[in-house]
Amino acid sequence: MRNKTDIAKLAMDNRKRIIDMIYYAKAGHPGGSLSIIDLLTAIYELDVDFSNNPRTRVVFSKGHAVPAQYAVLHQKGFISDEEMHTFRTINSRLQGHPHILDIPETDATTGLLGQGLSLAVGMAIAKKRNNDPHHVWAIVGDGEIQEGQIWEALMEAPHYNLDNLILVVDYNKLSSSGSVNQVINLEPLDKKLEAFNWDVYVIDGHNFDDILKVIELTKKGTGKPIAIIANTIKGKCVSFMENNPKWHSSPLTDEEYKIAIENIESAKEAI
Repeated sequence: MRNKTDIAKLAMDNRKRIIDMIYYAKAGHPGGSLSIIDLLTAIYELDVDFSNNPRTRVVFSKGHAVPAQYAVLHQKGFISDEEMHTFRTINSRLQGHPHILDIPETDATTGLLGQGLSLAVGMAIAKKRNNDPHHVWAIVGDGEIQEGQIWEALMEAPHYNLDNLILVVDYNKLSSSGSVNQVINLEPLDKKLEAFNWDVYVIDGHNFDDILKVIELTKKGTGKPIAIIANTIKGKCVSFMENNPKWHSSPLTDEEYKIAIENIESAKEAI
């Protein structure tokens, strides 16, 4: 098992892959990809063993941030260096949202926001009935929680005692048009999830002490589904992207690409 420093460095390498994909494609969603990549890297490193069947599954519900998932799958050897530069091009497997028929390792086709948690609930029920001990992770965006279907799934999971289901909220607090909580206020999000009978953990989604601790806690079933509210920064580690809603979806110029890579390399050196 890799240690905290190793995983943090892997996450920085994945950040560079995200920037590369979006730069060469001249399209994509860098902000939300960079905010979730620390947690996503750790989840795949510590709880997803592709040599197992059955295994832990990851439903990447905030599918527009798929560069983060492709970066991890590249690091795991499922996507080649050459293919990474085909992101969002005609006939590429690397579509703008995860597509399980093209890349089975993505585990679910997502993109219509609000549906991924329901998919994950179904998978978790199936694992329970098959006596499969592995987890199902559902990665959602904070703006996505404003979809009504999310709250139906939030009610259903505790009803079936799905302690094998883990919800991760990428709480970067920005959507495509600005502040999430100015559109529809989610607060107090932790109390709302607790009232729906979830075990709730609030963490710093970029602090690897927090991340590794909460992943370890998910292994201790309590009979309840688990929700991790990860406070994150949209565009994390790229100076001009951080907390800037413009970078929900924008291409990079040559100069912006150079600065972004330099920022990430400096952050990696500081680990």
